Amino acid sequence: MICVNNLAFSYSKIPFIENTSFEVKSGEIFGFLGPSGAGKSTLQKILTGLLPGFSGAVSVNDTKIGRHTGTFYEQIGVAFEFPSLYEKLTATENLRFFASLYPTHRDIPSLLGMVGLERDANKKVSDFSKGMKTRINFIKALLHSPRVLFLDEPTSGLDPSNARVVKNIVLEEKAKGTTIILTTHNMYDATELCDRVAFIVDGKIKALDTPHNLIMTRGASNVRYTFVENGTEEYREIPMDRTSTDETLADLVRHDRLMSIHSGEPTLNDVFVEITGRHLV
Repeated sequence: MICVNNLAFSYSKIPFIENTSFEVKSGEIFGFLGPSGAGKSTLQKILTGLLPGFSGAVSVNDTKIGRHTGTFYEQIGVAFEFPSLYEKLTATENLRFFASLYPTHRDIPSLLGMVGLERDANKKVSDFSKGMKTRINFIKALLHSPRVLFLDEPTSGLDPSNARVVKNIVLEEKAKGTTIILTTHNMYDATELCDRVAFIVDGKIKALDTPHNLIMTRGASNVRYTFVENGTEEYREIPMDRTSTDETLADLVRHDRLMSIHSGEPTLNDVFVEITGRHLV
């Protein structure tokens, strides 16, 4: 669905994105994961045809970027991190206006209901909270049932409940066959939603794989257990593959002396820091 070959781009004489190549399969959720200023949004703007002046070959939905026409935008949906809405219009009026730009569109009341904004349909967007604007901006990108969906920090500013609603909708869109590009510095969203992620720092892809593979190839899972010894609570942490040979653990299990036991593995953030030397902030 997306093919990028030897992409290069610069905002100045200093190269920013260099020799970048990757592909995204149809129906895949592909994540760009990196700190602010890493190049995630720049890549998204190039893929959506909003940022000319690049070199290399970029195609989206069998359309070469740079040679695309207006009909290209009938097949993609974009939700930038900062909402692009008309503040003096109501939620419904905003969606009706944007829907008028496409040959067909989804039912507006149903979309509002999906994100819990049905009671605010006739309220001016200027009276919306940040989270409400994020949600209406999100469904705006779904109006025309795009084949490719670009989401920039889709859960930014949302409380856990509404973030869960948005993530469920993203997964529903994937189930329909929609290809989704997710740019984020939220490792939890990336781990949960993405089929594959690309670590981006300073405009360069440092790693590209599934979240599971990145995590499991960068560190073994550990087991941490606690117990009481001579009236004092103690703990030990051992690699998962050494549990069968750990005599202390075996003795504690035999005599029912374990207070707690937990398994753990590196997070995607841990792996990102190890590979790039940077933090996801």
